[in-house]
Amino acid sequence: MFPPQSGLTFEQAPPITVPFRFFLTAPLFLLLAAMLLAWLGPQSLVLRQAPATLALAHLLTVGVIAMVMCGALMQMLPVVAGSPMPYPRLVAAISHGLLTLGTPVLALAFLSGDKILSHIAMALLAGGFGTFILFAGISLARVKAYNATVVSMCLALAALAITVGLSVALLLARNGSSGIDYQMLAWMHPLWGLVGWIALLLIGVAYQVVPMFQITPNYPKPLTLTLTSSLFGLLVAKSLAAVGHAPAWLDATIDLGLAAGLMLFAVTTLRLQSQRKRRQTDPTLLYWRFGMRALIIAATGSLMLGFVATEVRETLCLLLGVVFIAGFVVGVISGMLYKIVPFLAWFHLQSRYARSVAIPNMKALIPDALAKGQMRAWFAACIALLLAVLAPDLFIYPAALLLALAALWLEWNLLHAVRGYRATQRLARPT
Repeated sequence: MFPPQSGLTFEQAPPITVPFRFFLTAPLFLLLAAMLLAWLGPQSLVLRQAPATLALAHLLTVGVIAMVMCGALMQMLPVVAGSPMPYPRLVAAISHGLLTLGTPVLALAFLSGDKILSHIAMALLAGGFGTFILFAGISLARVKAYNATVVSMCLALAALAITVGLSVALLLARNGSSGIDYQMLAWMHPLWGLVGWIALLLIGVAYQVVPMFQITPNYPKPLTLTLTSSLFGLLVAKSLAAVGHAPAWLDATIDLGLAAGLMLFAVTTLRLQSQRKRRQTDPTLLYWRFGMRALIIAATGSLMLGFVATEVRETLCLLLGVVFIAGFVVGVISGMLYKIVPFLAWFHLQSRYARSVAIPNMKALIPDALAKGQMRAWFAACIALLLAVLAPDLFIYPAALLLALAALWLEWNLLHAVRGYRATQRLARPT
């Protein structure tokens, strides 16, 4: 099941409750985003910097995406890097608790414009992310042998720290602090968050999970050695160019490099999937294919922003945001959850109870039929969200309904694995 070159060490894996608390919370924030979309109605997706759009975006990026990624990283640090995070239960409780509290407060702060709420939200989220960054950093500092995934984790963690720092500066600028360029921070913050923290970590994780779970060849070594570090370097260059007011041609060149790097990853992943040894398709494979195509569209579309009229640019940015966040990121992490959650349940049962009870396989813990149904609901929700940007009066409520359906279905499917895990525990005795 595992490629011999993967170097995974599952003996050091944290307790199953550590990643599961993050994974099971994420669909609830997706449901909250759907409820907010229905409540706000057609005004939800009009302007990028509108309070409603910012609230929805952060429910997705912090409540759903960062929640899953923090849980996945806590699982993968000891397994892939061979360096367990210190005090995993305590770190998980603190970071998960603060993120769970801070995310809805942040959304409420955007909607109300209340400065006190915004400071409370920032304190909660900075505390949650800060705790996570500190202990994940300690874990990475103790790594004895670095591979491409570990390097990507280091760069993604650094990008997360930069993103959190930029969010604090952006909050101060939004609340009227002088001397801070709000407009520059308004595009630097999402750039570091989406491309730096999210994309770099997903790319690094893909180096392990795509060959492992989709039975593909390994990613080409030249790509794994250079891609994430090149993307990180381009992000640094773009930030310095903005601060130094670099000429437009240099900024455009950097944008081209970022888009090309993301497209290279997506095209390579699709090519590897076409060479997989197992010819059957499953929801994880389909989610990843969908996500890679969405990434290609988002990266290509980003290069068009400088060539469209101002009145069109805002709509195009919103469309690209939906494609990148919903189509690429949430699509890919949903596909990963359908492998990681049943695998972790199976692994922990296998390691403790194999001698006393029959262990259900991964397909029994989350049947493909359940996963495929949820996947179709999510694909439909993505299409409806795109249509809602173009014609909000017609499609905002269908989009909200489909988003809620996909969120509830995902939560149900993940709980199906948890119920199977607990039922097997009750039947067994530790070996």
